[in-house]
Amino acid sequence: MVSHLESVVGALDEPPIIIGHSAGVAFTQVLLDHGFGAAGVAINSAASESVLVTPPSQIKSTFPVLKNPANRHKAVGLTPEQWKYRFANTFTEEESLELYQRYHIPASGRILWNSVLANFQPGPQDIHVDYHNDNRAPLLFVSGSKDHLMPPSVQRSNAKHYKSSKTFTEIKEYEGMAHLLPAQKGWEEVADHVLAWAVEHAGRPATTGA
Repeated sequence: MVSHLESVVGALDEPPIIIGHSAGVAFTQVLLDHGFGAAGVAINSAASESVLVTPPSQIKSTFPVLKNPANRHKAVGLTPEQWKYRFANTFTEEESLELYQRYHIPASGRILWNSVLANFQPGPQDIHVDYHNDNRAPLLFVSGSKDHLMPPSVQRSNAKHYKSSKTFTEIKEYEGMAHLLPAQKGWEEVADHVLAWAVEHAGRPATTGA
């Protein structure tokens, strides 16, 4: 997956702003570390390798996939109730069900299993990044305060892992936002801030970190 994304981004005439959500942000972090992109935005990011913070709500959220090792080789779906807790806990029942019917599909259990196992296997794994990379483009973490799947503590820990003093890493937390932040009322405010931040910082690494 990373190789495919690199081939797409690398074929562009200019380095793009790379924005990801959830598991997509682990790939965003890897792409930035590999020298792609003018700036990156991580919305409710899945953690990159070595981030070990696991709040109780995250354990509950990932249990349907991690409860069975065989799920590593399957596509795993969620019930409407599981979906609401993980993605739409601040939405009404009607809103959550509508979004479930529109967006839910079983997803690869391998992605989640590999991200967990990466912290227990020797050597760099799929979502390894060099936290000391001085050439990485600026990176903004956007977190929803009510996110059960990737809570703010995970975002803060991930951002603090970046140790380079020559690149810029920032965190912005939005009160009342769930994991499915891009579909929540008020998403326009988030989008405006993300775009303004990315345009301001694109291609211009700062001299201070998070």
